[in-house]
Amino acid sequence: MAVAQQRVPVEERLFSLVLALLATEIGLTKSEILSTVQGYRQRYVAEGDNANLERQFERDKDDLRELGVPIETLDSPGQAGNNQQLRYRIPRGSYELPLDVRFTPEETTLLNLAGRVWREGSLSTESRRALLKLRSLGVDPDEPLLGYAPRVRVRDAAFEPAATAIERRQIISFPYLKPGERQAQLRLVKPLALIAHEGRWHLFAEQVEGGETRTFLLRRIVGPIKATGKTFVPPPGDQSQRGLDELEEIWRSRVAVVDADPGTDAAMRLANRRGTVRDDGRLTVHYADLAILADELTGYGPEVRVVSPPELVSAVQQRLERIVADHGGADA
Repeated sequence: MAVAQQRVPVEERLFSLVLALLATEIGLTKSEILSTVQGYRQRYVAEGDNANLERQFERDKDDLRELGVPIETLDSPGQAGNNQQLRYRIPRGSYELPLDVRFTPEETTLLNLAGRVWREGSLSTESRRALLKLRSLGVDPDEPLLGYAPRVRVRDAAFEPAATAIERRQIISFPYLKPGERQAQLRLVKPLALIAHEGRWHLFAEQVEGGETRTFLLRRIVGPIKATGKTFVPPPGDQSQRGLDELEEIWRSRVAVVDADPGTDAAMRLANRRGTVRDDGRLTVHYADLAILADELTGYGPEVRVVSPPELVSAVQQRLERIVADHGGADA
């Protein structure tokens, strides 16, 4: 009677493959991997048909490379050009942490927890990469910090395809709808970084035509992000910091003055915003996007009155008039 094979979870199979490829200096052939590594060996048939298992291995290799694992392919000694005898390994120098980097048990536990927080949604690829590397380097914590792990989701549909394009250095296009416009414009860009600023995600990118850098609010990408099939070489330096610095400069340079009724929800929320200057009921607030601030102020209704700048006064007034019209209000 045949013995039922125990199913090995995909995470365990990938983890075992990483450990095996790290442990060899000369590399392992495909047959050596399939016959010995946990998750493959249970289904390996000696001198038999292992075509499905070989396809599984090829998919696993692609998945690991997507996760940033540097898998090298080497010719077997005396077998140059023989694809059936190619050897695979992970060079330790390209994968291990620098020698001067060490984590305490508490730091390792926090890193592990942080990775698990993002186990769903758009950051799952990054968290899987971090957790796989921690485990394969032997720094998996013995005890969990908490009895449960929270889950954080990134709700912008554009986040994951944008992150993938950044990792693969792909030129992309997408429809972008600016405030006040009825028709989205197609943008063709080189994506450089995803940036969180003031609670919202932005794409920092270089426009293909002209080469200027622009920051795009993800929520205004109103259609699919499409890869053009062309790649690019990103400029040197920390592009995330560069994009964040540009957003911060915009935020610092834009100031609005509003009057908020004391004791109201508007007064409390606006007073607690980063950088707000309070003078009795008058508040001076910074902002990066006029349309977003206008939406927020409109939501406070009669609790706030916008003093300046004039374009913000006009934007809030237009929104209030639209609300009145949509609800069948009488003419002013």
